Amino acid sequence: MGDISEKEVKSVSGIPLLLALLVLTAIAVFACISIDMAVGVRIAFLAVGVPILLIAFSGLYKVEPNQSAVLSLFGKYVGSVRTPGLRFNNPFYTKKKISLRVRNFESGKLKVNELDGSPIEIAAIVVWEVSDSAEAVFNVDNYESFVQIQSEAAIRTMATSYPYDQHEGQISLRSHPMEISERLRHEIQDRLAKAGINVIEARISHLAYSPEIAGAMLQRQQAGAIIAARKQIVEGAVGMVEDALLALKAKDIIDLDPERRAAMVSNLLVVLCSDKATQPVVNTGSLY
Repeated sequence: MGDISEKEVKSVSGIPLLLALLVLTAIAVFACISIDMAVGVRIAFLAVGVPILLIAFSGLYKVEPNQSAVLSLFGKYVGSVRTPGLRFNNPFYTKKKISLRVRNFESGKLKVNELDGSPIEIAAIVVWEVSDSAEAVFNVDNYESFVQIQSEAAIRTMATSYPYDQHEGQISLRSHPMEISERLRHEIQDRLAKAGINVIEARISHLAYSPEIAGAMLQRQQAGAIIAARKQIVEGAVGMVEDALLALKAKDIIDLDPERRAAMVSNLLVVLCSDKATQPVVNTGSLY
């Protein structure tokens, strides 16, 4: 059997029919009480009239805003009604109400291995709604459970496709939240499309290294930050030394031979790159 998609079925406003059935019920009760008839006839009247009225009343059902009533007849899908209010259809239709409101689901903290193989903890919030009530009812057993299981499976798949930290411009879980959220939304949507679910948004709500390696990874991040800072300091110091030598040469303040130039460069780099204040040695004699 193929997949079932939602189709609209016409329904009748239930308020006029409700009033008509109430009037018929009152007339039937009044006739049964007031009119003189044989006991057998009275029993036959009740045996026929009461079931008919009960069956007619069973055709009435209520549809709330942002809700859909899925109608089926003896196991065959008939259609869906989204018109809010009191509605009336064939009393023999089975009616199943499906909420079309926007809902959100937050996964638990899942422990997975990211692209580089490091264990991490990740959790996400998924905002979703039912877009096709027939698919939600007939294509999956329990669409709410289906959303939860498939969302967690998609989060695991996505997390294993990216590294935790960025490497050479590569998209990572920590540095590119917008790209990761969009990829996660597409991953979940692909899994939930057959269930008539529309994924509005998916965002990571928790991301961290697993506790057993969190300390080591923190030290690695700190070491990387220190190396990056030192590299920037050295690059700046080299530029400053180069500018100083060019200025001395351009203004003809002093002429240094290669050995003295090397010593001056070394001293300047020590002064500029040191993380502590340096103590200068004042030369009161000649330069050489």
